[in-house]
Amino acid sequence: MTAFRLERVVAAPPPEVWRRVTDWRAHAALVPLTSLASADPGPPGPGTVFVVRTGVGRVGFDDPMEIVEWSPPGPSGPGRCELVKRGRVIRGWAVIEVRASGSGSVVVWTEEARVRGVPRRLAAWEARVGRALFGRALDALLRSAG
Repeated sequence: MTAFRLERVVAAPPPEVWRRVTDWRAHAALVPLTSLASADPGPPGPGTVFVVRTGVGRVGFDDPMEIVEWSPPGPSGPGRCELVKRGRVIRGWAVIEVRASGSGSVVVWTEEARVRGVPRRLAAWEARVGRALFGRALDALLRSAG
């Protein structure tokens, strides 16, 4: 898949926006046919693993992801979370950045994921689908944040 980038500007402050965009359970619930299957207990950080299940009933696959960088926004600067997708079906990465902008925030979500079995010639199509799915989910996560 070709990487895609989403950018949103919201009125809410960076800590609230960060909390929303790193709520893996809420995010998984907004992507069709997905749910959070498991997550490491405790606070998130480098090494934290969570698994999103995609499918219907017993037919589906797990999409394990590991947080390799975790730096919430604060007085020292913007927040950044980097995930690595380590599944058998989906591999790739995602970077979520949240920074202050005036009295609100800017969120930038960049992702590249390769779906096993999908020919390279369909990479642009994969990116369009990913942009649409994740864009809709990101909009929903941020909707009540301003």
